Amino acid sequence: MNGFLNILKPPGMTSAAVVANVRRLTGEKRVGHAGTLDPEAAGVLPVMIGKAARLFDYLVDKEKEYVAECAFGVATDTQDATGQVIASGENYPSYEQVQAASRQLIGDIWQRPSMYSAIKQDGVAMYERARRGETVEVPLRQVHVESIDLHGEMPEHGVLMTIRCGRGTYIRSICNDLGELVGCPAHMRFLLRSQSGVFRLDTAMTLEEAAAHKEEGTLAEHLLALDMPLQHLPRVDADNRIRKLVENGAKLPLKAVRGDELSEGQVTRVYLNDQFWGMAAREGDMLVWRAQIAPEG
Repeated sequence: MNGFLNILKPPGMTSAAVVANVRRLTGEKRVGHAGTLDPEAAGVLPVMIGKAARLFDYLVDKEKEYVAECAFGVATDTQDATGQVIASGENYPSYEQVQAASRQLIGDIWQRPSMYSAIKQDGVAMYERARRGETVEVPLRQVHVESIDLHGEMPEHGVLMTIRCGRGTYIRSICNDLGELVGCPAHMRFLLRSQSGVFRLDTAMTLEEAAAHKEEGTLAEHLLALDMPLQHLPRVDADNRIRKLVENGAKLPLKAVRGDELSEGQVTRVYLNDQFWGMAAREGDMLVWRAQIAPEG
């Protein structure tokens, strides 16, 4: 089985556990996920199966969308509802104050994630060091936040919002920073990832649904095509005269392909007779394979 599954991860399950479930369902050893979701979070988790794993570097992961609830009154060491309280206060902000503060967190911003994050230092995840009782200094990192839209107030001093952002953005850190900006400790109470690149919530399936498809013998029919998440990249079609070069993974002369114009170093999708064969990059007058994926059959 080769392709992608758009899985709706439930809260309380790790991304690795989702991968293990899909591995059992498909019988395929090569299974991985694109973009970790914290265990307490729910939402879209793209899962790569078989040859799809070779395409990880080419997936669009710059476009992510989250629905989150920021709760004011308490800050925690994990910046979410699972952590230990490290600060509290009752100087609750007005809805208008939260709106004004959120505008300060749009664009290219610097944030310091919780020490209980999955960021690695010397090959070890920060949360592992923190759980061992080590003092962890998490470095500042620059991320991009496209927009923060507030949708209304929630019970117990919460505010619901949708955040569109780029790779590596910690939503719980945004909640923590909102608290600092308005002068009232805050943490993330709820998180749902509604989009990761081309993978959206409205097309995601639960693990139970995937299991039902497996039972019916139709799981393979629900796999998303290998090139589906790659439509943002240029496409070229190789002339049938160079079929042997394509099949053997040899360099392809640019004059023997047609399609989008490529700049030096540009990565492109390569097709032969309308079948996807993988990714290659322009090097001078040639295309050099980066990830070759021969079609089935």
